[in-house]
Amino acid sequence: MKTILERMADQPLIFDGAMGTMIYSKGVFINTCYEHLCITNPKLVGGIHQEYADAGADVIETNSFGANRLKLQGHGLADQLEDINRASVRLARAAAGDAALVAGSVGPLLKSGQVFLESQAGELAEIFREQLAILADEGVDFFMLETFTHIQEAQLAAKVAKTLGIPVFVSMTVGIEGTTEKGRKVEQLVQTLENDGNVDGIGLNCGVGPAAAYSNAERALPLTSKPMVVMANAGYPQEVDGRMIYMASPEYFTEYAKRMIELGVRGVGGCCGTTPADIATAAKSIKSMTGVKQHVAISSHTDQEAPKVDVVPMAEKCGFAAKLARGEKVTSVEITPPRSIDLKPMLAQCQTCKDAGIDAINIPDGPRASARISPMVAALFVEREVGIETVLHYCCRDRNLIGMQSDLLGGYAGGLRNYLIITGDPPKLGDYPDSTPVFDVDAVGLTQVVNNLNHGVDVGGNPINPPTGILIGVGANPCAVEPERELQHYMNKIHAGAEYSITQPIFDPEALLRFMDAAAARGGTIPVVAGVWPLVSLRNAEFLANEVPGVEIPDAILERMSHAKTKEDGRKLGIEIAREICEAIADRVAGYQVSAPFGIVDLALQVLEN
Repeated sequence: MKTILERMADQPLIFDGAMGTMIYSKGVFINTCYEHLCITNPKLVGGIHQEYADAGADVIETNSFGANRLKLQGHGLADQLEDINRASVRLARAAAGDAALVAGSVGPLLKSGQVFLESQAGELAEIFREQLAILADEGVDFFMLETFTHIQEAQLAAKVAKTLGIPVFVSMTVGIEGTTEKGRKVEQLVQTLENDGNVDGIGLNCGVGPAAAYSNAERALPLTSKPMVVMANAGYPQEVDGRMIYMASPEYFTEYAKRMIELGVRGVGGCCGTTPADIATAAKSIKSMTGVKQHVAISSHTDQEAPKVDVVPMAEKCGFAAKLARGEKVTSVEITPPRSIDLKPMLAQCQTCKDAGIDAINIPDGPRASARISPMVAALFVEREVGIETVLHYCCRDRNLIGMQSDLLGGYAGGLRNYLIITGDPPKLGDYPDSTPVFDVDAVGLTQVVNNLNHGVDVGGNPINPPTGILIGVGANPCAVEPERELQHYMNKIHAGAEYSITQPIFDPEALLRFMDAAAARGGTIPVVAGVWPLVSLRNAEFLANEVPGVEIPDAILERMSHAKTKEDGRKLGIEIAREICEAIADRVAGYQVSAPFGIVDLALQVLEN
């Protein structure tokens, strides 16, 4: 099995969640020595480990956080130190099996309010050595020295651990402001550990919820070349019927876990309050992300492989493509398929858009947390019944490579010519919590598939004649958390055959222009259709800003929206802002894709009115 460092170099890893929270939730009082349960109730501890392993954790931590002589003495259990630590490793290993790694969890000896004294160093080192040696002898894959607040104590523990010949991770705890109780800033902590040769990986855990943990990681990552692990709490606890309950949802936890991976964190997991549900949702989402999941490799067609076919020029693919090719502004309105079998309301909305002169209807392919009419079926109905073109979102989530290719060929035979190729979000826990994503390929790979079909070659290299003439659109995120990674991903889509792009909703025109300039500098000059979202209220704006990845709303816009006193005022102001954004980017973009908030098509049309 590869080491923790080798596996992290390959892809980000999912760590498990809280042990104490789970033990407490199963009715064990807090005055119990939780580490002692490895001996007295191994079924309970082993069962929790198994829940995390089943949830998709790549790393299982031993239940040995406080299993040192100093802490065990308080429970009268110092004489069982070796038995407890050995049992903790065996229980974790049984759950981890051959797939996951086992981390030897070791906590601090000093309390956060205590002072580290050099005169104590020798005694503390001996206590650490006693526990660490047992964990190493029993076969942990690496040490996770976690929840330290004193940097000197953490370095002391790392120095001892390093002598035992396995990787050493040191994880510090800081508060919302990014400082320890003694006032040490996260930047100081990380720089110290970066320069410590005994430390192989750096972590931040406990103390704060996902949002604050992300902010602290954002400050820390640029200062280290070592892999970083972040294990946030599940928000902040609230007292419910005498118990402290963490109220953050698995989806909330996962959203920030994804952002951390995009930022460059190489391991995410949970601390206090997190459960297997949090880890399962995060694992499902993160393991399908581009750069994490190993996708099927799609080869480009070559002159030797491709049969002699008449490739359809872009301008001849559809009306939308013709306008793009001529340099004329295109317009589209996003309308979501209904959660029923009745398409009449959607068709009426599309007719309204056609009557207003809109070029196309943008049909999204949302996560399958609830039943909706197939976007492809909806698109076929719209084109047949209304006579307006569609831009069909087609994602890699729900079908394998063979199924996707069949859909593309069938959709083309049915008259669909314009696709927006997206990787797609993993299914959220909803009506079908056990549903699983496929993700044979990501947006780059699927773009290559479509480009090959357009040149008369299928996935297996077989000839397709006549070829398809699909207009290939892709997504773009000018405000991505990791701009360089997004730009490279965008360029990969262009190299795979993308012919135009549609952006995430734009609220900062300058960010879009910077992204376009950066892409142009690398040869990425395909037409860009700007996503536009007319805000309807301050609450709507705050939700988009805080909860939707890739959407950045400047403080100035939030401040303007705060002046809206009524629903009508909010909508009017949102339309005004959207028009200003369109005007600011008009000379650079190929058109606008306007969303219809809450299905109110009239709001989108008002944005596009001359």
